[in-house]
Amino acid sequence: MLTAILVSPAAIIWGAIYLLADENVAASLPLSYTPLLIANIVAFKLLKRYEIFEFVQRAMILVLPLLLMIALGGFVSSSAVVIWSLVTPMGAIVNSTKRLSMFWFAMFVGVVIYGAMIDGSLDQANNLPDWARLTLFAGNILGPSSIAFFLLIYFVRQNDNAYELVEYERRRSEALLDNVLPSAIAARLKDGTESVADRFDEVSVLFADMVGSTTLAAQLSPEEMVGLLNEIFTEFDEITLRHGVEKISTSGDNYVVAAGVPEVRADHAGALVRVAMEMRDYLDKRGSEIGRGLTMRFGINSGPAVSVVGGSG
Repeated sequence: MLTAILVSPAAIIWGAIYLLADENVAASLPLSYTPLLIANIVAFKLLKRYEIFEFVQRAMILVLPLLLMIALGGFVSSSAVVIWSLVTPMGAIVNSTKRLSMFWFAMFVGVVIYGAMIDGSLDQANNLPDWARLTLFAGNILGPSSIAFFLLIYFVRQNDNAYELVEYERRRSEALLDNVLPSAIAARLKDGTESVADRFDEVSVLFADMVGSTTLAAQLSPEEMVGLLNEIFTEFDEITLRHGVEKISTSGDNYVVAAGVPEVRADHAGALVRVAMEMRDYLDKRGSEIGRGLTMRFGINSGPAVSVVGGSG
C-alpha cells in the first residue's frame, strides 16, 4: 500500500504538466490514478482481500503508463513514460511470491514489447514543449528508480531482520542445549551427530532427594515452594560447577549429578562425596536462616555406565 501511495504524487505532477501542455487525454490517465487508488484501498478495507487489492494495484501501475505512452505517441514522444511499469515487478519481488513475481515481470516484458511493436503506427506529435519533454524524461528515470531503490532497501532490511531472528533463535537453542547436556555432548550434537552412546568403565552418580517435601509443600504456597526449590537447585548448580562434575537432571525435588562422565576422572566417587557434603552444609545453613528444616537424602553409586543421547526430540 505504501508503494502504491508513493506513485500518487508523481501521477498528480505528471497530470498537471500534461494539462499545462494542453494534452487533456494524456493528463486524464495519471490524474485518474489517485481516485482509483483510493477506491482500491476502500475496497480492501471493506473486503479484507489483500490478493484482490494487490492484483488491481499492480495492474494499474502496469497498464496506465502503457496507455499514457500510446496517448502521447510512442516511446520518445512520451519521454519513455512506460518505464513506470517496472514498479510492478519490482514491488512483486518484495511483497509477493516468486511465482507472482515472475508473472508480473513477464507482463512487464509483454507491455514493453507491445509498445515497441505499435510505436511506429502512433502519431508521435503532441503538444509537449521541449522543456516539459526533457523534464519528464528525467522524472521518468528518477521516479521508478527511486521507488525501486526504496523497495530494495525495504527488502534488504527485512532480509537482515530475518537473519537476526534466525541467529537469535540459534543462540537460544544452543544455550538451551548447553544447559541441558554436558558441553562435550552438546558440541557433538551441534556438529550433526544424531545420537551419542559412550561407555564409561568407572563413573559415580549422586542422587539427592528432599526429605519431607510433601509436608513442606503443604505448609508453603505453590509459588513459595517453587521459589525455594529454584533457590536450592541454583546453589547446587554452582556447587557442581566448582567441583567439575556434571549435572544430569532435576525432577521435582530430586537432583542428579554424575562424575567421571563425559570426562574420565579417577576421583569420581570422592568428588561426589565432597559435593554431597557441601550441599548438606548449605541446606543446614539455609534451613536455619528461614526457620525450616531442609534435609536431603544423598545416595552415590559407582560402576560402569553408558551415556546415551538419542531419539527424535
